[in-house]
Amino acid sequence: MTSTDVRTDPSTNAAQSRGSVEMKLEMVIMPVSDVDHAKAFYTSLGWRLDADFVISDDFRVVQLTPPGSEASILFGKGVKSVAEGSSEKVLLVVRDVDAARADLVSHGVNASDVFHGTAFRPGTTGRLPGPDPKRQSYSSFTSFRDPDGNEWVLQEIKQRLPGRGGFLPMDVSGLAALLHETAEHHDPFEKSHPPHNWWDWYAAYLDARQHGSAPDDASAAAGRYMEGLLDAVQG
Repeated sequence: MTSTDVRTDPSTNAAQSRGSVEMKLEMVIMPVSDVDHAKAFYTSLGWRLDADFVISDDFRVVQLTPPGSEASILFGKGVKSVAEGSSEKVLLVVRDVDAARADLVSHGVNASDVFHGTAFRPGTTGRLPGPDPKRQSYSSFTSFRDPDGNEWVLQEIKQRLPGRGGFLPMDVSGLAALLHETAEHHDPFEKSHPPHNWWDWYAAYLDARQHGSAPDDASAAAGRYMEGLLDAVQG
């Protein structure tokens, strides 16, 4: 989604406050013309091969997962044909769109130049060259197509909008950077409060970041959580 997709409809907020059944995107079924060719393309990108089951002469399923993703793609023989139409503009989220594009190019992929504006209109309509001038989250993109014309759009998100969680880094360098950030924000609290378990503050901070809070907001949330713990201990 883009930052302009956020809605403030009261009925929507009311529905969210009541809660709902949790639904997570698990699978995108892709049309391909050559199963082995498609499998070779996606594995060449470093995507994890989860399954390749030949059920019968006319039914085969292949499942792969992008690095760090909780959702996978599935294609095969007897699944979905190219004649039924390609899955246009499947979205992937990345922290650094320039690094993501460089990685794609290193694997031989003809990725587009980084652009901003919009990636969700037909063709290249609304695309402006280069990353977003202010480098705002949700605003910079690159894209590529697989051999069957299925288009993938990579959207840079460095900071989630409030309530949009699920984006803690999965790689070692990303986790190291996040822990460094956490330590820096914990330092003022540690110097101004009685001795406490640092891991309690860290857990509250990381939980807030996971749920889309900016660093300062996450720090405030962790402080409130710790104040409650310290009051309980002193009481």
